[in-house]
Amino acid sequence: MLIDKKLQKSFINVTSRAALAAYFLVGKKDKIGADKAAVDAMRNELNKIEMNGKIVIGEGELDEAPMLHIGENIGTKNGPKLDIAVDPLEGTNFVANNLPGALSVIAVANKSNLFGAPETYMSKISANCSEPNVVDLDFSVKKNIYNLAEFKNQKPKNLTACILDRPRHKEIINELKRLEVKLKLISDGDVSGALMIVDKKYSVDLFLGIGGGPEGVLAAAALDAYDCHFQGRLLFNTDKEKDRAKKMGISDLKKKYELNEIISGDSIFCATGITTGDLVSGIKVNDNKFTSETLITHKSSGLKKIIKNEQII
Repeated sequence: MLIDKKLQKSFINVTSRAALAAYFLVGKKDKIGADKAAVDAMRNELNKIEMNGKIVIGEGELDEAPMLHIGENIGTKNGPKLDIAVDPLEGTNFVANNLPGALSVIAVANKSNLFGAPETYMSKISANCSEPNVVDLDFSVKKNIYNLAEFKNQKPKNLTACILDRPRHKEIINELKRLEVKLKLISDGDVSGALMIVDKKYSVDLFLGIGGGPEGVLAAAALDAYDCHFQGRLLFNTDKEKDRAKKMGISDLKKKYELNEIISGDSIFCATGITTGDLVSGIKVNDNKFTSETLITHKSSGLKKIIKNEQII
């Protein structure tokens, strides 16, 4: 079943309005307040859409922030049955501290076609190649780099790897340095990090490392439209996390998920900039109007572009 093209504008409006709500708290050192503003605006817009929607990936449990909670029904309750993953404010620290790269993000698929990842960590890897066995979560860093270099007819020193700048990635970063790979270290925002492999203009060849599980699913939704490679494996630190995953229907806690196991069928993905970053420009306000930029993909229609909108506040 295809998702109606008419819904493209609706979901762009959802992330644009959530981004605008967070924008008014940029630099205010209030990440919880900014998150709540984005959540409230997103919920308000989602409930206007003619659909029978259900949140399968909610927002904020790790941060104890306001949520569009898993299992919440949204929309008018009439129309197509859709599974929805949301991150109303990806990069709460970016907004709080007026830093680049904050986004409002949503992914939409038909019912039962979107993986419901729990709010835990995920080991992930993405690259702009659809060939199997070029990069793989189970390969060493060195093998992934050498394979990708050969695939792209490049030398490792000409490749760029994007990774979250975290102590947990020290060994990976050191190995990449030994291989003379160029590094793009990011402080937060691993949805945009994973997506920077889609276009040569971002100069990123590989994204890898441990980040949020929900963010992994959101990124996968966009990467699917670009025919890119993505794999993820959930990581559990506590028995509570494991129990919750089992309650969500995840029996194999060590499973490596391929892209088509995370999202299948038709999908729409939208990421609107709040503060200007690598992917899209941030919100700009002029009197009673605001301008937004949204990266949107719609798999069945082949839509993959950045759309600039001006709207009344």
